[in-house]
Parts: sequence; structure tokens; C-alpha cells
Amino acid sequence: MTAPSVPPDEPDPSSRRSTSKPAPPSPQTRQARPAGPARVSASSGKGRPGRPLGQITADCTSTHRAWLQPVREAYLKSGLTMSQLGSRLHISKSKISELMSGRMYPRWEVLYPLAVELSIPYSPLYRLWANAALETHNKSPAWVEGSAARVTVTTRPTAPPLDYKAFRDLTQDGYREYASVFLPYEGCDTALDHAYDQLWLSWPNALASPDARRYAWKVVRATIMSRTPHVDGRPEFLHAAFETEVLQKLTDEDAAMKQLHETLALLKAMSRLPHPQFDVIVLHRLCGMPIETVSDLMGAPLATVRSDERHATRFLDIALTTEPDSEGNHP
Repeated sequence: MTAPSVPPDEPDPSSRRSTSKPAPPSPQTRQARPAGPARVSASSGKGRPGRPLGQITADCTSTHRAWLQPVREAYLKSGLTMSQLGSRLHISKSKISELMSGRMYPRWEVLYPLAVELSIPYSPLYRLWANAALETHNKSPAWVEGSAARVTVTTRPTAPPLDYKAFRDLTQDGYREYASVFLPYEGCDTALDHAYDQLWLSWPNALASPDARRYAWKVVRATIMSRTPHVDGRPEFLHAAFETEVLQKLTDEDAAMKQLHETLALLKAMSRLPHPQFDVIVLHRLCGMPIETVSDLMGAPLATVRSDERHATRFLDIALTTEPDSEGNHP
């Protein structure tokens, strides 16, 4: 019997390709693909609470920064976002951002509720805000008073912490002696009041620092130096030469002129000392404080103060016996 013929339009079944799927390779023969980087979902990470604060604008004055920096620190500690803070205060997020960066100088009616929400003592904040408005932002007293008159005080004034008050009582005389070297009498009290207000606002930071005395000294020194005239980056305090105790006791005119000339040369040389050595010499030589008292006031180790005094004395001895150098370290 012959096999049935295949229709001419169909291929031979023996030559047809199988349409079934090939069997998957066994695990032994399957080649492992190199592992690629794991895909991470964009929403899997946890976002930080709130938008991080940018830097304060470069043209923000020191008196403006005196109250702005503590406000920024209080905001960061609160854990609130700008949107949340704005929602609570009914202030736009963009306005809060401008305030925090120093691009906008706010009215007190804007700053006061912010202080209450962030638990900032508003008495020292108001004094620093008003001072900066008058001194550096060309605001009139009428603007300051009008801005405050529209505020309804909803909380009792916060009393200064007891440890802060005790610290002020212990340090204000020494700080005033240092300030009197650079500022007139009235300017000393004003500068110290502003420095202590700034210290009150940042008092928790001072207590959390390695040494509250050192923290406070930096605040006080920066406040005094911001009000001291500078020439070529060096503090100008030559007027102190006319107020030295030695000069006041001299009755001979020639001796007084010689002493004045020597004191002026000393002050010029002192202005070239680095910051720590400069402060030690001012407190020790011009203010007449013992080295131990200088150490306590600056919050610096006694050994460090003694070392600074030795290095500064050596520098001054050389500077006063040689031709003055136009270069030097700026305090």
C-alpha cells in the first residue's frame, strides 16, 4: 500500500517546524544574569520635616542678625515646616522664607505672633528688633511705635531665667571695663544691654555649650567690636591712651607727652595681635585685671591665657623696639 500523497500546497509534515514552546532550561543549565542595581521607589524614602533654611543674605547687618539667628534656631528646633507655621499664623510661606533669610525686615505685628508660636521670649526680641530697625534699616521711631501699637499682647512677659540673671550679675562689671576701652560711656551700656538680650535669647545654647562663659564672651565681644571703629580691619581705640591711669597722674607736661607717645605706640602694636592675645592684653594691661580674672571672664583655661599673655608680650616687645610693620594679624 502506498502512502497517501500530500497536497501540493501543504508542506511535508516531517519538515514542519514545531509551534510548541521549547522546554525551559533546567536550573543546572540556566545561566545567572548579573544582578543590576536595585530599583528604589521615589516615594520610599522619608522626607525631612520642612524645607531647610538657606543662608542669611550677605547684606544682613550684625544688629539684624542679633535677633534673626535665635529666631532661626527656634524655628529649626520646633520641627515645624514653613507651611505648617504659616498656616498657624495665617502668613504666607514665602513671607516667612523672606523673614528667615533676612531679605525682609518685618513689622512687629508679624514678628510677635511668630515669637509666641516658637516660645521665644519677646521682651529681649522686641528690644533687639527695634534697635536694628532704627540703627541699620532707617526706620523712624514712628514706624517702630506704630508697628508695635497694633499688636495685642496675648501672653505675659517671660521673666529671665534665674541662672541667666546670676550670670549677668557676675559678669557685667568685667564686660563693661572691656567695652569702655573701645566705646564711650553711654555706648558701653547700650552695647552691653543688646549683648545680654542676645544672650538671653540664646541662653539654652549657652548652657548646652562646653563653657557658657566662653559662649557669652563671643557674643559680648562681637557686639562691642561691631560698634567699634576699624581702620584697615583693626580696631581703632587710640582715644584710650588719654584715659590711662598713669597719664592722669603725671603733672609734668614733657613727661606726660612722652607717656602719651609710648601708650599710642603700644595701642597700635596691640591692634595687630590675634583675637585671644588681644583680649588678654586689653583685660590684663589696660583694665588691670589679674590673669585669673581674665581666665574666668573669657571662659578660657588659665594655662591658655598665660600662654597668650606670654606670646603677646614677646610680640609687643619686639614691635616697640623695631620699625613698625605694615603687616600683622588682625584681632
